[in-house]
Amino acid sequence: MKRRQFISLLGGAVVAYPLAARAQQSDQLRRIGVLMATFEGDPAGESRLAAFRAELAKLGWTEGRNLRIDVRWGADADAARLERYAADLVALGPDVLVSEATPATAALRSQTRTIPIVFQGVGDPASLGLVASLAHPGGNITGFTIFDAPMAGKWLEMLTQIKPPAAHVTVLYRPTPFSSMVLKTIEQSASSLAVPVQAAPVSTDSEIDAAMAQVAREARGGIVVLASPFTMTRRDAIVSLAAKHRLPAVYAARTFATAAGLMSYGVEPSDLVVPCADYVDRILKGAKPGDLPVQQPTKFRLVINLKTAKSLGITIPDQLISLADEVIE
Repeated sequence: MKRRQFISLLGGAVVAYPLAARAQQSDQLRRIGVLMATFEGDPAGESRLAAFRAELAKLGWTEGRNLRIDVRWGADADAARLERYAADLVALGPDVLVSEATPATAALRSQTRTIPIVFQGVGDPASLGLVASLAHPGGNITGFTIFDAPMAGKWLEMLTQIKPPAAHVTVLYRPTPFSSMVLKTIEQSASSLAVPVQAAPVSTDSEIDAAMAQVAREARGGIVVLASPFTMTRRDAIVSLAAKHRLPAVYAARTFATAAGLMSYGVEPSDLVVPCADYVDRILKGAKPGDLPVQQPTKFRLVINLKTAKSLGITIPDQLISLADEVIE
């Protein structure tokens, strides 16, 4: 497989679940609370939510008959807002809570240690103290991670493979405990590639503008943009600034590349919807979240936007293109 040629994948296979256990659901109404990572109306977020609903329906959970889903949207990952929304959802007495990304997951965890929580897209839940371990999470929380350490090296490597290659790289990110961990991993990879790396923590739109302008003032600068609710909600602005300053950029999420970003490599959040629904289904049938192992990513997508490369005057080597899962022309 091309992805295996591109990077050695870590993590375990999704735990099998006997088909015999998928018995027809009763008509007893069960309730799920969902705390999304992005803003209401975000096309990618709305699509993931619709897919989650559809997958639950396949498993026998029909809204209006035996299921109710309450949704809150956590745009910008504002801590106070997320805590308020998490409290709202917990007060509804759901049978299961579902969260996207680390800030939403942490907010729900702060509100309950008893209601089961299934997360999607948390970077390193063990290091962040959300679970006891990946294999045996314990407590009331489990889910699916979105980061694998070798990804950091690949982001830098991609920027050194283009023509002309980036001579130095700036990492654009929203400061969080997880982003600090990723930045450290990137810096470790940079030493082996002999590429200087500098950090650009941003928390406001003006800081994004200033960081991108600073990179543009330096010869052959490149950008790595870490995925977070903050950067995802500013996707179009970040991509536009990269184009304005003619900066090659690698993004951690496909949605940037499809929005005219140069390249992306990482876990596609929509790929986590089906296994998340499966875990929710199992918990509603009596499984304990602490007994369900946290699953690490096993599928990564490389997306290359050749149209953007041409507009930037950048050549993508054929070897890299041949490894791409998606090429936008």
